[in-house]
Amino acid sequence: MRPGKTLLLFVALFAILPLKISAQPAPAYGSYPKNYQDIITDWLDSGVVEPKSTVIKWLSEPHPGELTIRGQKISGYLVDFSVNGRNIFGGPTGAQKHTALIRDDKVVTATGFVYR
Repeated sequence: MRPGKTLLLFVALFAILPLKISAQPAPAYGSYPKNYQDIITDWLDSGVVEPKSTVIKWLSEPHPGELTIRGQKISGYLVDFSVNGRNIFGGPTGAQKHTALIRDDKVVTATGFVYR
């Protein structure tokens, strides 16, 4: 190969290389939920007996993780929290620990709840 062609090939290779490095794959966990407390609170309010009397204690900030739903692992951001609310008879439930999986600003699933 002639020196001019070798140099041209070398320059072309380095011109393409930065494009491949800068192209990042889509995040495996979805977008980071900056307003995770609002997302989870709104989700809880739609299913608890007395939303106004529900007390939420945040135990962690969102961190990447997975939960299994019907045998399939779903990735997203996990948030640990406890809920102290009222049951259908109006009595206090006591603080109960839960973990919510948020993906793309929606609660996908959570541990410790009876689903409707």
